[in-house]
Amino acid sequence: MSLFTSGFNENVSITNPQQKQVALLIETSNGYARGLLSGINTYLRENRPWSIFLSEYSRNNTDLTWLREWQGDGIIARIENEQTARFIKDAGLPTVDLSASRMIPSLPYVETNDQSIAQLAAEHFLERGFKHIGFYGDSRFRWSNLRCTYLAACLAERGHYCHIYEASENLLVEKSWKTERDKLVQWLYDLPKPIGIMACYDICGQQLLEACRIAQIAVPDEVAVLGVDDDELLCELSNPPLSSIKTNAVKTGYQAAELLERMMSGEVIGAQMHLIEPLNVHVRLSTDVLAIEDKMVSDAVRFIRNHAYDDIQVQDILEQLKVSRRILESRFQKALGRTPHDEIINVKLKLVKKLLLDTKLSLAVIAERIGFKHTEYMSVVFKRATGIRPGQFRQQNKHRIQDL
Repeated sequence: MSLFTSGFNENVSITNPQQKQVALLIETSNGYARGLLSGINTYLRENRPWSIFLSEYSRNNTDLTWLREWQGDGIIARIENEQTARFIKDAGLPTVDLSASRMIPSLPYVETNDQSIAQLAAEHFLERGFKHIGFYGDSRFRWSNLRCTYLAACLAERGHYCHIYEASENLLVEKSWKTERDKLVQWLYDLPKPIGIMACYDICGQQLLEACRIAQIAVPDEVAVLGVDDDELLCELSNPPLSSIKTNAVKTGYQAAELLERMMSGEVIGAQMHLIEPLNVHVRLSTDVLAIEDKMVSDAVRFIRNHAYDDIQVQDILEQLKVSRRILESRFQKALGRTPHDEIINVKLKLVKKLLLDTKLSLAVIAERIGFKHTEYMSVVFKRATGIRPGQFRQQNKHRIQDL
C-alpha cells in the first residue's frame, strides 16, 4: 500500500492498475480522526489493499485543487465545509462521508451516534448526584449542535435544565481566544454549583479546565468536566486529567471502508445513515466526584464503590454507617431516587459490562471477580437490568473483543 503525504503529483509512483486508488480526506491532528484511519487500516489488512492518498488536511479549510486531476476510484472524507463539499461533488467519485454536517446529503455517511453520547453524559452526571448540568459547544460543527440538543432533551425528560454556552465562530482566530476565554470564565462564575458540564469534544473540555483554573473554580468539586472522544494524550495532559466519552472511531472507519469497497465495485448505495454507538465513559479526575449534599448518602455511595468487587449487601453499609435501614433507604431515595440495593447492583453491572467488553474472561471468572456468588445469579440480575444475558451482550459487541 502506498502512502503520499504531499500534494498531487502524477509522476510520484507507478501503481498496480488493479489496485483501487482511494483518497482519505481525514485530518490526523486528533485522536478521533486517527481512530478512523486505524479502522480503515484494519479493513485493508483483512481485505485487498488500496493505494492510499493521504494529503495534509484540515476540516476547516484546505487546498483540494489536486482532486481536479487525480485519477482515483473513491474517497472517504470528513466533509465539514463548503469548499471540501464542492471539490468532492466536482470529482464525481464514489464517496463515503464521515461527518454529521451532511454537506452532501446524497452521500452515505458513517458517524458516531450523538444522541447516545448525550445520554451517556447525562447518566454520568446524574448518577453522581448533579442537579445542575451544562454544555459547552462549538457552533461551527453540526455534531456539536446535535449533542447539545440531545443533552438538553434528555435532561428535560428527567426534570433538569441544561445550561448552555456556545463558543463563537471566530474562535480559531488567535486574538479572539482571550476574549472568548473571558466570556467563558464569566459564564462559569454565574453558574449554580456544583455543576457537571459536558464539552462537545476533548479540546473544548481542556479549554473549560483552563477557564476553571483562571477563575479559581475547583475541579471536580465545584465544576466537573466531561469531554468526548477520549483522546488519551490530550486527556492525560489536562490538569486535572479529563474524563471523556470513548467513541468507537475504529469501527466507524472500518464500516466506512467496507461501504466504499462496495460502492467502487458497482453497488449503488444512497444516502444511508450508519450510526456507531459510543463505548463508555473513561472516568478520570475531572468528574471523579459525588455531588451529593447528604453526607450519609455520599458516604454510603463511596463505600459501595470502594467495595464494588466484594460480595457486599445493604447490611454491610448499615453496619459501616451505624444507621437504620429505614433511615438510609429514605435518605437515599430523596437524594438519588433509588435504593442502596439498586446502587450496589448498578455499580456491579457497570463493572460486569466493562469486563465483558474489554476482556475475554469467562462468565464464571467475571462473576467471581465482581463478587457474585453464582454465575447464574449474575446472569439473572444482568438480564433483569438490560433485557439480555451477559453472553448476548458480549456477542452484540464482539468487535470490541476482536480488537484486543
